[in-house]
Amino acid sequence: MPRTVFQQVLLIGKYQAPQAQRKLGEIAARLSRAGVEVWVGELTAQHTELPYPVLRSSELAERTAQGGWVAVVLGGDGTMLGAARRLAPLNVPLVGINAGRLGFMTDIADSEWEPAIDGLMAGDFEREERAMLSGAVERAGQTIFSAIAVNDVVVNRNGASGLVELKVEVDGRFMYVQRADGLIVATPTGSTAYALSAYGPILYPSVDGVVLVPIAPHTLSNRPIVLPGGADIVIEVVTPRDVSVNFDMQSYAELIGGDRIRIAQAPYRCVFLHPPGWSYFSTLRRKLHWHEVPDD
Repeated sequence: MPRTVFQQVLLIGKYQAPQAQRKLGEIAARLSRAGVEVWVGELTAQHTELPYPVLRSSELAERTAQGGWVAVVLGGDGTMLGAARRLAPLNVPLVGINAGRLGFMTDIADSEWEPAIDGLMAGDFEREERAMLSGAVERAGQTIFSAIAVNDVVVNRNGASGLVELKVEVDGRFMYVQRADGLIVATPTGSTAYALSAYGPILYPSVDGVVLVPIAPHTLSNRPIVLPGGADIVIEVVTPRDVSVNFDMQSYAELIGGDRIRIAQAPYRCVFLHPPGWSYFSTLRRKLHWHEVPDD
């Protein structure tokens, strides 16, 4: 393996996956033999027994401030989402090895990780930046919750409650009052996640846009709409109770009537490193089975 262009690697793994510790150990050993300083993420270290130093969350900013870091993530899209939200503000790029089911974001197949990692660490990669969303919940003029999202921000009803009513403004202008099971605000990355299952459009990752997709709207004429990436979106909860907001299905807050969720493009981007020749269209063909002919 050639000498890496990176000096430190942060190893993050889906420790619940079968044989995850063995595979993480193999990846770490390969990198270490090349003279790379390998660190293990705090949560990964708590559930594995890897003989490498632990990089605690409280130390992330200080340790990565000098640059030269890359994160290697073994897992599925959920693992990659969590890593991207933590590392994007620190400008640490991510490499994804798929150990999940779908793997839109972890694009290196489990059987191909060795040559892919060798090439990537030697500087043979394609760099891609993707937009993220930042959001804050305002109640009576005060911010009570904030988070960032790689995929989407979703406002929806809880449990068996009825339709939610949401007033939406874009750049200070009234758009509509939506009556539905909820509303998805998705990045181009998130356009192939929950938004896609709600019949939203697929946005190419480099498109400077954000898509609003109603979830089971009361009026069938309420369709998804693509807005400029820099739009300032405000969603006001009209329904008095049983409403929540989540960011990437991983950060969550309960809402009450009158709460306002302010959503905008985050001031930083997540950076993914892909093997040479990587193609988003190839990913769509594989994951969505575009190349297959249905059986009669």
